[in-house]
Amino acid sequence: MTTFILITALFLLALFASAIKRVPVNQVFSVYRHGKPRRLLQPGTHLVWPGLDRVGHRIDLGGQVLRFQEPLADAHDVRGTVYWQVLEPERADAVIEQADQLIRGGAIDALREEPEALNADRRDLGTHLKQALNKALRERGMMVTRVELDFA
Repeated sequence: MTTFILITALFLLALFASAIKRVPVNQVFSVYRHGKPRRLLQPGTHLVWPGLDRVGHRIDLGGQVLRFQEPLADAHDVRGTVYWQVLEPERADAVIEQADQLIRGGAIDALREEPEALNADRRDLGTHLKQALNKALRERGMMVTRVELDFA
């Protein structure tokens, strides 16, 4: 009988411990129930329904860094670093897993669309690239803060 009570108490303690979610500063957790987004957990300690709710994404609100290297026409190799961040986690939650691919693809497309820009000033090209990326990312709740390019 005491073994049963001990096992039950341990089970209830484990269940309660799994219901507590602590969200660090500069992060937001998205909570999903039955595969559908339910709510966002802001920094702090929260209770969720164990077994029903699960943390889908851990969204970092601080700056992120993405490095890319791409061979372009005319034997130009472009290396770049894109600094970006999430501004609206509600919007970004749906595409946060593809953020690196969206940014990398957008940067490469913008560079290929204007091949004459490769001969322009790097700072102007970085600014142009930043504006092109922000045009696509703003509606998804993300923003590019800085772009650094290097041509090989």
